[in-house]
Amino acid sequence: MTKSETIANDVAALLRARNPLLWVVTREEERVERYLFGAAAAAGYVPYTWDVGQGVADIAGKVQDGRNGQQEIGGPDPSATLAAISERTTKEGRFVWIMRDLHVWLKQPAVQRQVANLARKRGETPKQSAQALIILTSDPNVPPELAGHATVIEWPLPDRAEIAEILDMAIEVMPEDQRETAAPNGQREAAIDAAVGLSGEEANACYARSLVQLRKIDPALVASEKKRVIARERVLEWIEPIKGGLDAVGGLDNLKSWVGSRAIAYSPRAREYGLPAPKGVLLVGISGCGKTLTAKAIATAWVCPLLRVDLGALKSKFVGESEQNLRKVFQVIASVGRCVVWFDELEKMMQGATSGSADGGVSSDALGAILTWMQDRQGEAFVVATANDVSALPPELLRKGRFDEVFFVDLPNATERVAVLKAALKQYGRDASKVEAAGPYDLESVAKNCEGFTGSEIAAIVPDAMFAAFADKERELNCRDLSVAAKTVVPLSKTASEKIDASRKWAVGRARPATAETTTRDVQPRVRRVLDI
Repeated sequence: MTKSETIANDVAALLRARNPLLWVVTREEERVERYLFGAAAAAGYVPYTWDVGQGVADIAGKVQDGRNGQQEIGGPDPSATLAAISERTTKEGRFVWIMRDLHVWLKQPAVQRQVANLARKRGETPKQSAQALIILTSDPNVPPELAGHATVIEWPLPDRAEIAEILDMAIEVMPEDQRETAAPNGQREAAIDAAVGLSGEEANACYARSLVQLRKIDPALVASEKKRVIARERVLEWIEPIKGGLDAVGGLDNLKSWVGSRAIAYSPRAREYGLPAPKGVLLVGISGCGKTLTAKAIATAWVCPLLRVDLGALKSKFVGESEQNLRKVFQVIASVGRCVVWFDELEKMMQGATSGSADGGVSSDALGAILTWMQDRQGEAFVVATANDVSALPPELLRKGRFDEVFFVDLPNATERVAVLKAALKQYGRDASKVEAAGPYDLESVAKNCEGFTGSEIAAIVPDAMFAAFADKERELNCRDLSVAAKTVVPLSKTASEKIDASRKWAVGRARPATAETTTRDVQPRVRRVLDI
């Protein structure tokens, strides 16, 4: 049973319980109305629709205008229609009135009072003439005067089962000999995953577009539609994926291995097995050592959107608007489905909540909302949070259940420095083997000159060396150029040594090292004692 079918059963139960006013929140009128028609019929009601453009119509869309022997129930005027509905409470016939966009007219006191009066008649209306209103709207805010009468129902977006039905219907329009190749084995599940988070109409349009352009379902084309959803809501930032995925990250073998092992949780067999979707990972450690790059690489490796949350941008000068923006963030994340949610430099976002601020408690409220969401959420969103100063993070954020794992990202060791150099050279279109062959030095000697460098500092010497090689008669880059560029850098490990030492001390026993245990730190050569004999 799909989520929409479950909600429809709830609506039928509410109608049988004589709830007179249902406030259904959705942007998908056509899809939701089909479920409401079925729910009304299951409860023994005859459904009609109303909107200001055409007035009252039956489920086939035939307008009830009093012509051709029809009995006129009401016209486009909302007040006249509500008056006609009120009169029917004394006549035979159980009806459900699905009112489209009536919330706009509730700003008129007379219309609002008519709705309230209809709701108050619930107890005195005989069973055979029961009437119920369903207000179909995209606005979740019920007027205070009707809050005591209305039952609010937020209609969910299509779930995987419903998306699968939409996919099958889209493929059925193809010629019979092309249906099997439209969504071959392995692509069907990917196509469904890509559409989760879209409305039914959006998913159908994406599938149709893909079939028209490519004669098959392309999951990447379908997933690109989610970018428009994010842009429309304006509370999250869509980050473009990086090329290469985890291969673009030098070193951090423990972290990359862990990320790779969690990717299996999204497979169909893992769902059947009951494997829970991973919640997220917290990356703490020294600035410039690959935390941000890893967040972007995870989204690329898992082939899902990367959404960046900026809590500072969500704050507003108006009371209550900051909290509303944060709730909207959570709703959008839930609607997108499988994605990577990135909280960059989390300690700065939480600064007002941990150290006290003059924002009226907005930061503290945001912290509480985020903690609750991280603990209770059920979707497939994977949170990647990065932090440079872990001492500024609230302790309750670090406990198990909020994150699956906490990794400490240290300065790269000798092996990792070579890996970072290779990844940086590849980024700038250079083959590491050819760079080594262009001179007497190798990448290991360059890495030795980069001892104590962060990953970003190592990567930055590549363009510096390229400038030098280009200025020298536009020759090809070599390892000597890299070594010369490295010697001009004053690394962060010297300018912030006390802070780095404090971070390392905190990480002992509290966080898992992102670097493989066999190569966690540079190995210092053992000094032999010289005896005076």
